[in-house]
Amino acid sequence: MKQGTTIMTLDNGYHLWTNTQGTGDIHLLCLHGGPGGTHEYWENFAEELGKQGLNVTVHMYDQLGSFYSDQPDYSDKATADKYLTYEYFLDEVEEVRQKLGIDNFYLIGQSWGGLLVQEYAAKYGDHLKGAIVSSMVDEIDEYVTHINKVREEALPAEEVKFMQACEAKNDYDNDRYQADVDVLNRGYVDRKQPPAIAHLISTMATPVYNAFQGDNEFVITGKLKDWHFRDHLKDIKVPTLLTFGEHETMPLDTARTMQKLIPHARLETTPDGGHHHMIDNAPVYFDHLAKFIKDVESGNFND
Repeated sequence: MKQGTTIMTLDNGYHLWTNTQGTGDIHLLCLHGGPGGTHEYWENFAEELGKQGLNVTVHMYDQLGSFYSDQPDYSDKATADKYLTYEYFLDEVEEVRQKLGIDNFYLIGQSWGGLLVQEYAAKYGDHLKGAIVSSMVDEIDEYVTHINKVREEALPAEEVKFMQACEAKNDYDNDRYQADVDVLNRGYVDRKQPPAIAHLISTMATPVYNAFQGDNEFVITGKLKDWHFRDHLKDIKVPTLLTFGEHETMPLDTARTMQKLIPHARLETTPDGGHHHMIDNAPVYFDHLAKFIKDVESGNFND
């Protein structure tokens, strides 16, 4: 299998940036968050799993609209209606799998990517050895309740009221508002603030992010406000790892509910980890991930 970066042409004519690392018979396909984020926190996964004694071929790609892949003109309503849907991004995962030529593989997704993992495992689970949901819940209403509580605990009351007033007016560009968002991001999203994945300009695909999420991680004004998947968790039949940071945006109580409702699920939490706990506390994160893969490979997986 070709290593390194390849530009993949989809059946719709658009192009995706893809990268493959490692040479093992175990295959791991990685789905980034956002939506509209990039692959970058997956870049060291083959190396880190190697340190855990696993030879894994790691595949990553930037989803359509993201920084390194083609970016359709979403200002065109017909284009937005066609490609800014859950169905498109789910089917894109399956097309990427087919074009990579992998099967009987592990699928990992962070945040929005974890949403796609849930949907993929329920619909296309016959192709999977295991599913890894990293920092994503199945019920968005529980996220909204939790994130508002986080904000109230992290900020002075006057700042919470100010943010709420800005949100009521759609005044998201306000400098004071964005400063409050930065405080929350440092506490609950990117706790370690790694310079290695920082850029001189934003690499977020804002049309994609805005369509599903909204302005930032602490409000939901897009399509994700209607995300409810709990009734489908029973359809995820493959061994599943749920991995969450202990100090992040996603509610751990919801993760515990998911662990009970997915037939074969294990929940692991990462101390001092925020939403990107694969960076905030990498040793613990990769220990949990490697143990899961080893247990599935050896037939010793248990919930």
